[in-house]
Amino acid sequence: MAINYDKLMSLKTQGQEFQYGERETMLYALGAGFGRDPMNTKELPFVYEKNLVAMPTLATVVSWGAGNMRESGINYLMVVHGEQKLTLHRPMPVAARISVDTRTIGAWDKGEGKGAIVVTETVISEKGGNKICTLESTTFARGDGGFGGPREGAPVPHTLPARAPDQTVELDTRPDQALLYRLSGDRNPLHADPEIAALAGFPRPILHGLCTYGTCARALVTSVADYDPSRITGFDVRFSSPVFPGETILVDIWKDGSIASFRARVKERDVVVINNGKCTLKG
Repeated sequence: MAINYDKLMSLKTQGQEFQYGERETMLYALGAGFGRDPMNTKELPFVYEKNLVAMPTLATVVSWGAGNMRESGINYLMVVHGEQKLTLHRPMPVAARISVDTRTIGAWDKGEGKGAIVVTETVISEKGGNKICTLESTTFARGDGGFGGPREGAPVPHTLPARAPDQTVELDTRPDQALLYRLSGDRNPLHADPEIAALAGFPRPILHGLCTYGTCARALVTSVADYDPSRITGFDVRFSSPVFPGETILVDIWKDGSIASFRARVKERDVVVINNGKCTLKG
């Protein structure tokens, strides 16, 4: 089934309800790499119910499965996560009953054999209350070019500064990290099953892109935000290449006022895995 542009642009859901609690908040932080040193009292509030705080990027998993994009006609065997944007209207609660609205906000045709770009928006609010955050997710549908949609106007990524990074944060990933992170929602076997990974052309299961995203958020929270996640009001990235669990991630950071630009590299292979990162800070 090919993409039907009009149908794709009409896709939306409203008022889907989800609930999460302290357990999910702590599990997500563990999956992003917090708590490796149980004596690190600065990281403990992310993984221990005493004075618990939530990561901003918890927003990417609390409504996992929302929406109806499976009705879009996209060939999901050929998709990759292109970009992820997050705007926080208030700090993420550590537990909440939430209401979720989703819609398609754009689709661009790169041409036959060149794929398509589809952007969806997810708005998360406390049930009966105010907005918590807005997510924009860009899907690169490699097998769906030539559907007749617009060619121009696709999102332009944030530009990194031309100077050398102001600092680099080095973070390890564990060999079993994908198995832990998938418990937060994304059960795609590509991240757990060696046979499925081989069919996809990988020598072993890969880390979730959103786990790498959360790991980058950990780097920014623990450096420019001084362990205060409420200081982060936006977190945008472009995905470049997968990480294999067990590799070391180097996060290069440029600080310019309330904007911290960043990119992430795998130390062992010198490959950029996240690019054009933009972290927006209060004040």
